[in-house]
Amino acid sequence: MAPLMLLAGLGNPGNNYAGTRHNVGFMVLDQLAAAASTSFRAQGKLHAELADIGQGAKRLRLLKPQTFMNESGRSIRASLDWYGWNIEHLLVIVDDMDLPLGKLRLRSSGSAGGHNGLRSTIQHLGSEDFARLRIGIGAPLGNPEERRERTVGHVLGAFNSAEQGVLDQVLREVCSGIELIQTDGLEKAGNRLNGFRPTA
Repeated sequence: MAPLMLLAGLGNPGNNYAGTRHNVGFMVLDQLAAAASTSFRAQGKLHAELADIGQGAKRLRLLKPQTFMNESGRSIRASLDWYGWNIEHLLVIVDDMDLPLGKLRLRSSGSAGGHNGLRSTIQHLGSEDFARLRIGIGAPLGNPEERRERTVGHVLGAFNSAEQGVLDQVLREVCSGIELIQTDGLEKAGNRLNGFRPTA
């Protein structure tokens, strides 16, 4: 397996979207950067904010595309090209409404599954063969029609106070899981992350 070099957390830029369910990819990267006492800097040529953590073989670049979710792939493509990396060096972190909050799913490839950020990434990379970690954010309640009507408000809404405890556990687990990917590879990390269950 190629070493993990680039973590792309997907979200929407700007204070209006900070803390929303759709931005859980940004939240992971913010937590990793804070733990390493580093901060993000704007990189116009990459259409992103970027931070570095770790050293040597464990060095990672954290990428927060500033293109809005639907154009995330443009920033990821530019970053891979700039550093001379290929898609085997990439992990994309996204929200997933089809998974309940507290559920994680790490895969080495796959379709967009209705996620606009993944769809853009697949389009710009010309491949589905890149690792992605989906973080469950749950779905709005109701029948299929009601769910469709509430989808935008749900994903662009903030986690409520009752969800915050589970979210905190999820973010900690994902940060630990990324370290496991670096040391033991995707398969072993997937065994742990895909089996994660938050405590009540």
